[in-house]
Amino acid sequence: MDRITIDTEVCGGRPCLRGMRITVSQVLEMLAGSMTREQILADFPYLESADIDACLEYAAHQAAHRELSLTH
Repeated sequence: MDRITIDTEVCGGRPCLRGMRITVSQVLEMLAGSMTREQILADFPYLESADIDACLEYAAHQAAHRELSLTH
């Protein structure tokens, strides 16, 4: 998870990859839109395969997070 950075000065504080201006959600949207890992890496040569792995790990961690409702 050390590849995921959050900086209020970069992309409005959304989770990004290694301080760059590409967000975790952008990578996830590309994957959800049927782009392959190879296509993403070809379109964004400054990304590494481990960056995509980090996005998936981050998403899995977030999906596992449970919210508790404080209202009845």
